Parts: sequence; C-alpha cells; structure tokens
Amino acid sequence: MRCEQIIPVTAMPNLHPQIEQVLKIMAEAGLRPIEAMTPAEAREQMEATARARKAEPLPVARVEEQMIPGPGGSIRLRLYWPKAAGAGSAVPAIVYYHGGGHVIGSLDTHDFVARNLCAGAEALVASVDYRMGPEHKFPAAVEDSFAALEWVHANAKALGADPDRIGVHGDSAGANLAAVVALMARDAGGPRLRLQSLVYPVADYTMSTPSYEEFAIGYGILTRNAMVWFRDHYLRSPKDAEDWRASPIKAPSLAGVAPAVVITAECDFLHDDGERYAAALRGAGVPVEYREYPGMIHAFFGMVPAVDDAMNAQRAVWAAFKRAFA
Repeated sequence: MRCEQIIPVTAMPNLHPQIEQVLKIMAEAGLRPIEAMTPAEAREQMEATARARKAEPLPVARVEEQMIPGPGGSIRLRLYWPKAAGAGSAVPAIVYYHGGGHVIGSLDTHDFVARNLCAGAEALVASVDYRMGPEHKFPAAVEDSFAALEWVHANAKALGADPDRIGVHGDSAGANLAAVVALMARDAGGPRLRLQSLVYPVADYTMSTPSYEEFAIGYGILTRNAMVWFRDHYLRSPKDAEDWRASPIKAPSLAGVAPAVVITAECDFLHDDGERYAAALRGAGVPVEYREYPGMIHAFFGMVPAVDDAMNAQRAVWAAFKRAFA
C-alpha cells in the first residue's frame, strides 16, 4: 500500500502525547524522507539529528577505539568501560550493534545509548562499526558482527571483562544483527551468550506483517517506503529475505538460542516483527521477556529526555542484563 500524504497526528489516537510533540518538532525541522535521499544524504541527516540531541548520557569510566581484524578488513570498535571496571573483578561485556536499516547510523549516532548501556548495566560495551549497504551488501554486516563478538570473547580478560558473562544488544537493524549473531553463536558452540537484547528488531525482511501496512506512514520519518529503501540497499536480491541470516525468524530452529528481552513500540511498522519473534523464541523453549510500549513509535528508545518511556525502556534493558549476568 502506498499512502500519498502524511496522516495528521490528530488522526492517530494511539499515539502518546509526548510522541505527538516529537512528531510536531520533527515536522517543523523539515527532515527529508529517507527514501528521497541518497545513502550519503540519509547518513548525514541522521548524524545531524544525533548531534542536535540535548540529553546528557550517564557517565562512564573511559572510552577507547580499537581496530580489530574482520573478514572484509579491519572493524572499528568503540569500547566503553563502566565505573566498576578495574575494581578487582571482571565486568560483564555487551556487544552492541547500532540501528539504521543496515545502511545508515554509526558509532556516533548511537553513542548516547551505548554510554547509558555501559553505565546502566555496569558492563563493558563494545559498539561495532560493521560494514553497511549499499557499498557492502548482505551478509557483510552479519560477518562483521559475529567477528566482533568472537573478538570480544577471545580478548575479554585483557579488556577486564568476564568471558563467561557476555550478551548482545541492538535496535532495529542492530537488533536483527544481534538476533542473527545469537543464532550463529549457538550453531558454532560459542561464545555462550547470557542474553540477547532486541529493541524493535527486523525479524523478517519479507515485510509481510499487518503492522507494515497499519503504520506505513505518518508515524515519523521511518516509513514503510523507507524500509523498502533500506532493504533494497542492504540485500543483494529479494531472495536474500528468505535467508535466516537476513530474516532470523526463518531459521530452521530457534531452540537453544540465548534467552531474550524483546522490546516493541505499539505504533511501529516493525511491531509485529518483534512480537512474532518473541513468540517464536518462546515457542522454541527460549526464555523471553517481552515488553510493548503503548503509544510509542519506531526509534523511541533513544528519544531522551523528550519521551519518558525511552528511559523506562533503557532501564528495562539494563535490568535484564544485570539479572542475566548475576
């Protein structure tokens, strides 16, 4: 379905009042539709939006960048240590994959969330600068993501982290990568993950669920047409959507994969992806904590301080990691 005009916010009774205000501000900012831009233009718009954020992240002990070997060349990691690091005992580690449709987004656009995750979960966070489309098509991002997890596990002790307490976290496309990496770790016999944290994950690139139509347009800059744009820049061809490394819900089995916390937004075209994936995990015997946030839209997780549930959802993720690492 292609909608020809933006639906006015007043016609969306499900939206939270704070989200209505965010959408008003976004409209006044004159942000361009993602699908109307080149990848370079869309990347710069996302970077500019992140730079305009007014929120102060939680304090961390230190931040360093490191280049590690990867299947397609060096991979850049940004490492964040919590205040608990260096206190005589190893801290847990979380490998973090940023969102952005496998095309846009960076270590910088998601620095705020990474810092909060480090401080809130009291864990070393390794944020991964994986290769993206269209320059590097699927499965390049998947290969880099798993290589980064393996490196963090192999070097955990040198980093002051506990190799037996590792988790993965991601939002949107990053949650897709976190889910796929969890499956790869299961199939490879390690690293053993304590938790996979999936915030509105892309679980099925066939884009065939009802929420893709119900929330196709009018719920922020991320629309169904934008998602088609992301998919076409990321995947090599439509048949890649049937590959479980692109659509993890299509894995032959989800049994034995790491426990999960899955977060969805009610008014998000990816809502059904997250809900279905949580149900599929649970059906395979995987422990799942599922949280749906009413009136929220895609990308709400980073909307601090404008949206209270952004911080509430972040706190829920921190708490889930602390329980998993205990």
